[in-house]
Amino acid sequence: MTSVKWTDSVAPLRERNFRWFFASRFVNTFGGVMANIALAFAVLEITDSASALGQVLAAHTIPVVIFLLGGGVIADRFPRAVVLQVSNVVSGALQGAIALLVITGTAEIWMLVVLTAIQGVSSAVAFPAMASIMPQLVPREQLQQANALTSLLRGSLNVLGPTVGALLVVTVGAGWALMADALTWFVAALLLLPVKIPPRPARTKDSPSAIAELREGWSYFWQTTWLWVVVIAFCFLNAIHSGAIFVLGPTVALETFGEQGWGLVLSAESAGLIVMTIVMLRVPLQRPLLLGMLGISALGLPILMLGARPELVVMIVAMFVAGAGTEVFSIGWNLAMQENIEEQMLSRAYSYDALGSFVAIPVGQLAFGPLAAAFGYRDVLIFSGVLYFGICLLTLLSDSVRDLPRRIEVDKPAAR
Repeated sequence: MTSVKWTDSVAPLRERNFRWFFASRFVNTFGGVMANIALAFAVLEITDSASALGQVLAAHTIPVVIFLLGGGVIADRFPRAVVLQVSNVVSGALQGAIALLVITGTAEIWMLVVLTAIQGVSSAVAFPAMASIMPQLVPREQLQQANALTSLLRGSLNVLGPTVGALLVVTVGAGWALMADALTWFVAALLLLPVKIPPRPARTKDSPSAIAELREGWSYFWQTTWLWVVVIAFCFLNAIHSGAIFVLGPTVALETFGEQGWGLVLSAESAGLIVMTIVMLRVPLQRPLLLGMLGISALGLPILMLGARPELVVMIVAMFVAGAGTEVFSIGWNLAMQENIEEQMLSRAYSYDALGSFVAIPVGQLAFGPLAAAFGYRDVLIFSGVLYFGICLLTLLSDSVRDLPRRIEVDKPAAR
């Protein structure tokens, strides 16, 4: 396996479109990683119920699931950078409203549910565009490096963001972290203005309808075995992860190592991601889904430890390993999609991927609080961790997943 030179590892940054996209993601991600932990503890300030936190999280996820397919059609019809700009502005306005409610002490759970649900619609439109824009920003031979650089950015900020967010929660309050995130949405939209992507072919009276395009996307999805096998697996994996980590995690943290400790745990996951991303900048990933599924199985470790040994040091180590494994899957999955699916189908493929992967997340968000109340946090988390490992390994029984190779072809230089 031949490693890539360091100068080639950062080659995507020489592409003008990618540089501006990268800057936009920097600003947006910095606000988002603070907001995630701030929203969790804002809800727990209103009510100490894990079930209430699950309801707020599900309120965002359910509209995402419902409107994802429409988002895929929109992203395959309109300029993806423009789709992202509009979504950023809408999300920023909504996050600002949530922040004001929390800061003024007038927030109630139903208000957060409504506002986060509308945010979910905006996210559903943005997700397919965000996932599929990369092949339009860099040449094909730079896709692994471009995805790795974006992951490195996200991971680096995730190390700092949760800790800063937790610090703001215990000093000035969760509302100010949410307000900072609201501002970053607007700045991120402005930074996308210089991104210039060739326009879509003009639509004519003979162009297929949105329904026809959805059917075409479904046919492609179901005929691509590796695609639907992994998506079905993640239907279960994401439900477990969302319920165990994002609903029960903060609740267990409050009873054991505290809010700031939970921020450190989340930062450790990002530290593992960063280390693995640096490796991925130089080492070609030859079997993207085989290594990816083995990598993502490591996410079962912190779920297991959260139930068996919810101690700060143990959780930091477990989340570091999980972060490294998650990054292997993240890059492997994006390469599998971006190298094997044609550009005009890519947003719809990502939307079906996201629909199948996300559809059960609200189930996990809503169910894990009551399950823990009924059977105990320890038993629910230990069982969930073991089940997570098992599903990942079961997926590798499929030859199409296990044997999928890289498909690297040299493209013409991207627009600068």
